[in-house]
Amino acid sequence: MKSPFVLEPEKLEKLAEAHREDYAHAQPFPHVVIYGFLSEEILDQVIAEFPKPEEVDWKSFSNPAEKKLALKDETQMGPVTRSLLHELNSSIFINFMESLTGIEGLIPDPHFWGGGLHQIRRGGYLKVHADFNSYTKLRLDRRLNLLLYLNREWKEEFGGHLELWARDMSHSEKRVLPVFNRCVIFSTTDYSYHGHPDPLNCPEDRARKSLALYYYTNGRPPEEVSPLHTTLFQRRPGEGIGASVFSILTRLTPPILIEAQNHLRRSLLRKRSRYQR
Repeated sequence: MKSPFVLEPEKLEKLAEAHREDYAHAQPFPHVVIYGFLSEEILDQVIAEFPKPEEVDWKSFSNPAEKKLALKDETQMGPVTRSLLHELNSSIFINFMESLTGIEGLIPDPHFWGGGLHQIRRGGYLKVHADFNSYTKLRLDRRLNLLLYLNREWKEEFGGHLELWARDMSHSEKRVLPVFNRCVIFSTTDYSYHGHPDPLNCPEDRARKSLALYYYTNGRPPEEVSPLHTTLFQRRPGEGIGASVFSILTRLTPPILIEAQNHLRRSLLRKRSRYQR
């Protein structure tokens, strides 16, 4: 019987040491792009069991801000995928993420809220945005994103680049082609603007596939504290997304989330006080 895939702490620590300085000084916000991140054999197995759009109950997003598919339900994922996701939420991997980023006290999300598997088909997109800043279910602050791409033989003309944008939204400072086994890790703040804003131009039988995991802490530095918010979509220069995007997002925000936000504002203020002591 083949042994299950497990992460190796020594290899991860060497990886953290190799990229720590680059992460801290990267622009437009702390991030790193790592090539050949994990075992190709394991990722090929994940690709082989990656569900097609019609095979499982993907959550579909289709509005002016985003057109994509997402799946966080583990019961609809294959065994290798589930095993890999659990490894990326493990103590061994958390230690790596803390060593790489300098952010201590990281907490993974066992529910994969907003994460899990992502799939974007031809014509799909995700406009430039900053992510929600607090996770109401766990009452935690969102601090890190990890995106791992699963696209073999992905060509430049297919598009789908992850774009990292300047804080003033004047220009894109970095574009990352979502090729196989390329991993992007970045800090999550109100100004970590990123997205895949242009419609995908891949063949009809292809899709931009990725794994997404998010990591949290109980509190955050005072300079990063802000009122609770959901996704903050931004307009690129000359882009006519229109006010409809923001009205759509408002209508899609559940009342229970709004109530939870009011409750958690007080908690955020207490966290601010704790960091300032």
